[in-house]
Amino acid sequence: MEAWSGQLIGSAMSLSQSPYILYSDGKGNIFEDTSLYVTGRSGWDAMLIPTTDWIELPTGGNLYELPGRRGIGIDVETGEMRLCEKGWAVAAFIPPAHTGLFIAAYETAPDAPTLPLFCYTAAGWLNEKFYVPAIRIENDIRQECEGYDEKVIKKGTAALLKNYPHNRLVKHLMENCCNTYHCPAARNFAMGRWECPVPASPACNANCLGCISFQPEEESIISTQDRLNFKPTAEEIVEFTVPHLETAPYPLISFGQGCEGEPLLMWEVIRDSIIEIRKHTNKGSININTNGSKPDAVEALCKAGLNSIRVSTNSAREHIYNPYYRPNNYAFNDLIKSLKVAKKYGVWTSINYFVFPGMTDSIEEYEALRKLIKKTNLSMIQWRNFNIDPDWYLGKIGVTETGSCMGIKKMMQLIREEFPDLKFGYFNPSMERIKGDYESDFAH
Repeated sequence: MEAWSGQLIGSAMSLSQSPYILYSDGKGNIFEDTSLYVTGRSGWDAMLIPTTDWIELPTGGNLYELPGRRGIGIDVETGEMRLCEKGWAVAAFIPPAHTGLFIAAYETAPDAPTLPLFCYTAAGWLNEKFYVPAIRIENDIRQECEGYDEKVIKKGTAALLKNYPHNRLVKHLMENCCNTYHCPAARNFAMGRWECPVPASPACNANCLGCISFQPEEESIISTQDRLNFKPTAEEIVEFTVPHLETAPYPLISFGQGCEGEPLLMWEVIRDSIIEIRKHTNKGSININTNGSKPDAVEALCKAGLNSIRVSTNSAREHIYNPYYRPNNYAFNDLIKSLKVAKKYGVWTSINYFVFPGMTDSIEEYEALRKLIKKTNLSMIQWRNFNIDPDWYLGKIGVTETGSCMGIKKMMQLIREEFPDLKFGYFNPSMERIKGDYESDFAH
């Protein structure tokens, strides 16, 4: 892998012109409209995307139509903004390791269905290629689609189910996560490499609007996968994680996955698992992906041997956080406490930062993020695309004005300049990266 200098690594290209808008005929066919340049969305506003922000749609990216929505473009001849009336608007899903800079811009009809839980990056067409406004924020290749060998995955899945016939967690990871939902982390586990997911909790103490494993029946969106429905034992966890840490390249195990609730609610089991794992192996890194709601539990896990923690948030501002997460029996300040506690024990600390162009890059959010970084001495920001219907999300949290915004790329550059030791990325780093050369030790 090419080494990363620690700066933004997106291979943006300065196009000679803006790409043309895309539309769908509603039958799975996508066309370009050469009378309109594509626009991007920031908050509630549509605008022309700088030509330097475009990259080719990365391998593994997808395009999909947005039913009930007309794309907003800029007329090639008049320069005026108007709708593309030829078909439904089109957006792109950009693959892991990439961060989108603009959302697809469209006008939504009153009867349009709520969009499912994916990211909706702007997309255009120029010179026989699809383009998206995005940067590559991470060189790690652990979820590159071309890196998955279906034969190896099938063989690995069968071997794991055979070797751990009574382990409910292995069964869940292989039959549900790997085979049914094609979870990248579960597929890597089947291939015996890198980051191994370890779901631990069927319950949660938040009611996230965009939860992918549980949605109320009355809600207009549906969960994309079924949640873990049992409480694993420490013995079940230790049984398969020790061999993974012992044998996998750049080994890492992570409690807290999309197919479960909040792992800190099972902190005693996780603590016991960590203690037992470390009796058998000192290899690899033990991570937890969490909402950070229980600082005391985080401290207990750090004492047991936790190596890294990733706390998820849609904002560094409490009044934006609360209406999305709808926390039960914890407060936004508990996230800050958890990050500070973990840092006190020398644990690598990250935030899983949901990027929403026009919200994340607002002046208010930027100032709040700076304060969070300073308060917690944060190790890393994982710049993640926010998988949610933009209109639905802003409506649910009651945001009608997002304030003055600087652009996602500009915000990243300012944060990088002020905090040169803060790492940018997309994935939880392996122990090799945490302890050694963060920039060049990539999965390969």
